[in-house]
Amino acid sequence: MKFVDEFRDPQAVHRYIQAIAQTVTQPWTIMEICGGQTHSIMKYGLDQLLPPEIQLIHGPGCPVCVTPAELIDQAIALAQLPGVILCSFGDMLRVPGTTADLLSVKAQGADVRMVYSPLDALQLAQANPAKEIIFFAVGFETTAPTTAMAVYQADRLGLKNFSLLVAHVLVPPAIEAILSVPDCQIQGFLLAGHVCTVMGYGEYQAIAQTYQIPLVVTGFEPLDIVQGIYLCVQQLEAGQAEITNQYQRVVQAQGNPTAKKIVAEVFTTVPKMWRGIAEIPRSGLGLREKYQAFDASRKFKLNSGLSQLQEPSPCISGEILQGQKKPHHCPAFGNACTPEHPLGAPMVSSEGACAAYYRYGKFLAMA
Repeated sequence: MKFVDEFRDPQAVHRYIQAIAQTVTQPWTIMEICGGQTHSIMKYGLDQLLPPEIQLIHGPGCPVCVTPAELIDQAIALAQLPGVILCSFGDMLRVPGTTADLLSVKAQGADVRMVYSPLDALQLAQANPAKEIIFFAVGFETTAPTTAMAVYQADRLGLKNFSLLVAHVLVPPAIEAILSVPDCQIQGFLLAGHVCTVMGYGEYQAIAQTYQIPLVVTGFEPLDIVQGIYLCVQQLEAGQAEITNQYQRVVQAQGNPTAKKIVAEVFTTVPKMWRGIAEIPRSGLGLREKYQAFDASRKFKLNSGLSQLQEPSPCISGEILQGQKKPHHCPAFGNACTPEHPLGAPMVSSEGACAAYYRYGKFLAMA
């Protein structure tokens, strides 16, 4: 299959592994920011093929994982209101709040539904005028355009029974927050190709210059990732700190102007709490004043104050989300915490680092 098989070619992957080994002269620590990249690394055993000088650590690149428990509690409270249909993506329904998750309240009678797009929720609002339809909007820059389009269309249609509980977060402020930690050991980043497909990569240039760190826009197939690592190592060895685009077959420097326009029309940047990390300035999206009628927090007068949750002990998901520790370092990993009985969001989400380690058997080698 064109644009898939050629990027899973083992011989091509090994050629880049060899090129990395021939280039590297000292240890380097590189973070892949996206959970999809983490899963590819684990699925194809890429970390095992790399020379020992290259250490990969996993970033907070899973929007479900970084959604704070208190926000999930708000979604649960909304779902339990009479006449409400609460909708979200499948992974979001399983992530625990402080005492429950959305699936458990669905089992108790709340009308909670899984959708594949915010536009599905919009259709529900049109089909159920006597119900209040609330979309729990989670995701990075990748899903924000479709959420924005749903709000834009709801406004044009004059829908009064559609609103959002907004949990959208942005990648560049999170990278800056990670790099600002005094003992940060990260020396290079693989950027999420799909995020850059939407937003471009111009705003990362300031990060590269400020923190003197190379960033490589990278895809998700095995060849994408090893090529991205190679490009990052080349810069590290040369003492450079630039933006490089490995994912040229998809990503343009300016991103997708149409998607960016609809996001800018509906949303503005706001401070956002990240689960396991903290509040990060300008790291989230909130509805602009023009579209405040679609803000479920205002419409249903929710308490907007969120405090940082202490994850249930012994879960160390906060350290894992910041790349300070790996999943197998957690004492609960693979025993008290499994995909069937997760303690933290990185084990729940299909893009979570803990789920990747569990699914692909890494934990067995570490035992």
